[in-house]
Amino acid sequence: MVNSTLSRYFGMRFFKSVLGSFIGVVALVAMIDYVELLRRGSDWPHASSLVLAEVSLFRVPQLAERIMPFTVLVGTMSCYLTLSRRLELVVARAAGVSAWQFVAPAMVAAFLFGAVATAIYNPVAAVLHERSKHLEAEQMGELPSSALQESGSSGFWVRQKSPDGAAIINAKSSREQGAQLGGVSVFVFNPTGEFQARIEAKGATLQQGFWRLDEARIYATGKPPELADSYQLSTSLTPEQVRESFATPETVPFWQLPSYIELADRAGLAAAGYRLQYYQLLARPFLLTAMVLLAASVSLRFFRFGGVQKMILSGISAGFLLFVLSKITEDMSKSELVSPVLAAWIPVLVGGLTGFVVLLYQEDG
Repeated sequence: MVNSTLSRYFGMRFFKSVLGSFIGVVALVAMIDYVELLRRGSDWPHASSLVLAEVSLFRVPQLAERIMPFTVLVGTMSCYLTLSRRLELVVARAAGVSAWQFVAPAMVAAFLFGAVATAIYNPVAAVLHERSKHLEAEQMGELPSSALQESGSSGFWVRQKSPDGAAIINAKSSREQGAQLGGVSVFVFNPTGEFQARIEAKGATLQQGFWRLDEARIYATGKPPELADSYQLSTSLTPEQVRESFATPETVPFWQLPSYIELADRAGLAAAGYRLQYYQLLARPFLLTAMVLLAASVSLRFFRFGGVQKMILSGISAGFLLFVLSKITEDMSKSELVSPVLAAWIPVLVGGLTGFVVLLYQEDG
């Protein structure tokens, strides 16, 4: 009975500390993002401070989601250091409570926190992020690349076939999960496979059975360049296939990722990014649990022993190194050098095992 009461107490203290840390980070991110939007929005014709605040509000959830493991690390360290400063850990140790009994309630709470973040928070953040891009484009009065979802230097690529022949489409940016594109280049081939024309357009919008290219410049073989305010390019692509090519994994809610992966495999498109995002979200509860172990390994030292600054620095350094490792494995997975499963679980295993071994040494030495 005493142990269960103590576990609930430690669990609630941990939850309040992590929640406070997360809210603090969200507020800081919102402030920085809003200031940046104010700077960028000074040249937007229809922007107002209220609308920019709304855009920032919709962007913040996804920005905060990326640093959620770090907030759990900081919150856990704050929780245990506070308990130590108030001598609550000293009293609990004197009563025969081990470090594992301190850590177990926090691990359970972190796992539940991660499960909620994956199942509920991520879909909401993805929808709000898409909404923020739409609002930003409206305020600028157009669909420039800065308002869209940017890709790498090579942009997005997709190959399509239609009764008129084949075409290869390249877009520098996309919005609404590929329904609207920016910076479009199209290489058109006739039914026999011979190159026919190259089309450069400011933007493209998917319609029923065709792409509508805006402000197009057509370079056809043996003909002078032609300008067209609007140009229709036939397509047999469905909205689902387009989303697989142009939607970035971060904009796809967790519950839709399996269908995206299945459709991409069926269409012969690259699905490594979607698989990595899916497995990372599945691993998130375990990653947050690993961050608790990592934080506990550097923050259960009593205040009277000194070295608190060193403990805090060690915990932050460990979290930073784990973040670097996760980015390396993520880049390797996107380059298809490492499987998405390994890329998602390597940081979890490294962080969890490091914290477990250090705690085991400290407790059972």
